[in-house]
Amino acid sequence: MPVTAAIRGRCRALLAPGEDIQYVFPVSLAGSGDAVNYMVVVTDRSVTVLATKVFSRFEPAAVWATYPRQTRLGPLEPGDGPTIELGGTVFEVDDEYAAVVAAADAEEFTPGDLPRDPLPDL
Repeated sequence: MPVTAAIRGRCRALLAPGEDIQYVFPVSLAGSGDAVNYMVVVTDRSVTVLATKVFSRFEPAAVWATYPRQTRLGPLEPGDGPTIELGGTVFEVDDEYAAVVAAADAEEFTPGDLPRDPLPDL
């Protein structure tokens, strides 16, 4: 499920000028019981983890970490909930965002596997 334009706008405000958002998805710190939340923003230049406000999972507040765009997000590790690891920190990903993680990796590492854009002039 994609995040709303409003959430993407809040994330954009915390990124470096000119970065183009490609994917955004929420994660939580593994083992926190969904109490510690973040947003992962994949841009054309970086993978940025944004800390969220305490009582709002979708309200980014600050940049927590930034990694090069060549950082691989997956594969998702199975378990109680799918997880990814960034910079030694393990995050839980909701099942509904598993496809987003896979698409972000595919776009960077195996672009030939992606289907052709059916409407390239839009």
